[in-house]
Amino acid sequence: MSGIPHDHYEPKSGGEKWIHSRLPIVGLIYDTIMIPTPKNLNWMWIWGIVLTFCLALQIITGIVLAMHYTPHVDLAFGSIEHIMRNVNGGAVLRYLHMNGASLFFVAVYLHIFRGLYYGSYKAPREITWIIGMLIYLLMMGTAFMGYVLPWGQMSFWGATVITGLFGAIPFIGESIQTWLLGGPAVDNATLNRFFSLHYLLPFVIAGLVIVHIWAFHTTGNNNPTGVEVRRTSKADAEKDTLPFWPYFVIKDLFALAVILVVFFAVVGFMPNYLGHPDNYIEANPLATPAHIVPEWYFLPFYAILRAFDTEVWLVIAVNFLTGGIIDAKFFGVLAMFGAILVMALAPWLDTSSVRSGRYRPMFKMWFWVFVVNFVVLTWVGAMPAEGIYPYIALIGSTYWFAYFLVILPLLGVLEKPLPQPETIEEDFKAHYGKSSTTDGAPAATPAE
Repeated sequence: MSGIPHDHYEPKSGGEKWIHSRLPIVGLIYDTIMIPTPKNLNWMWIWGIVLTFCLALQIITGIVLAMHYTPHVDLAFGSIEHIMRNVNGGAVLRYLHMNGASLFFVAVYLHIFRGLYYGSYKAPREITWIIGMLIYLLMMGTAFMGYVLPWGQMSFWGATVITGLFGAIPFIGESIQTWLLGGPAVDNATLNRFFSLHYLLPFVIAGLVIVHIWAFHTTGNNNPTGVEVRRTSKADAEKDTLPFWPYFVIKDLFALAVILVVFFAVVGFMPNYLGHPDNYIEANPLATPAHIVPEWYFLPFYAILRAFDTEVWLVIAVNFLTGGIIDAKFFGVLAMFGAILVMALAPWLDTSSVRSGRYRPMFKMWFWVFVVNFVVLTWVGAMPAEGIYPYIALIGSTYWFAYFLVILPLLGVLEKPLPQPETIEEDFKAHYGKSSTTDGAPAATPAE
């Protein structure tokens, strides 16, 4: 943690000194696990270890599954059945991998919402936030390609629909789609490409995770108050922080154990609950499912994609102004990726000087509406694009963009924040210690 005084690793034995002078890996590990961490972190800071566990689980189970999987359109579905029926522990491995993806996305969404609420994207942590968004995009790409591999009905038609979105790009869309598929349609070349990338991308994600951790170790962890650790002296820094080991490691491991109890209960008793029954039918290009639905973690953005149809006045206006270049399909694609882009631009769209939402009463209200809106978009993304559902999706999509492009910028001007504690130590004592600080000033009243 740059600028925060703490004790660095000092090799003692001759062997330690020899290794440290040539490859200071032990010192790097020591400085990582003993890093001074704000001592007022709450339970929303547990998701990092859950995400690390999920990444390790997906890589390990994925490598073993790849040993028995055959990436060929005539054999892929049968190889999944072979894994489930004939490979020792194959069904458990597959169910761990399938449901591990869902746990991965549950953790990453809670991690993102925590960052949005406590302002973890604000200076000096903008790069940390952007790297996190890149990891999220790679996770989505990896999960989509993995969903295609079982070669069931939903795998095939999901790949057909999603890759068809690239064909909507004016002038170059068809070439991009053909390059992505390896041919004119979803076929064996597509399956081979997706298998290769699905195997490769988790290692790219792992590399970005290391950079992500490096980034926030450089700037320091954010905390619920948004107040920075004092860097004036080692004594002041020690009042605001605790070593990551053992305090936060034990806390994180306890939280992980509780979450894994639920996770293994799902894997053991309801492993197919989040799956789609049609994906247990082998892919048939001649039989289109009645309702094509992606995995649940794509549903909010799938709802945004479908919300902007040919009847929306904005789509009609943009189509007219661009001479038909941007039609409803391409507008939906732009909206879907734009929804992620505006979230990535939060560090520059949020104009408030106060970092934590704990001290922003107006922001708090709009933020919780945003969370509810996310849940509604997830629900409506699983519904047919008919009746009232497109209108709900359009309202939800409008609020998504309004939150980042209108509400956040205006709140920085209009909102009157609550008083913040001057130090992390003051906030910690207000919640867990005595009602006064070491300086004799009254502690801040807990805002939550």
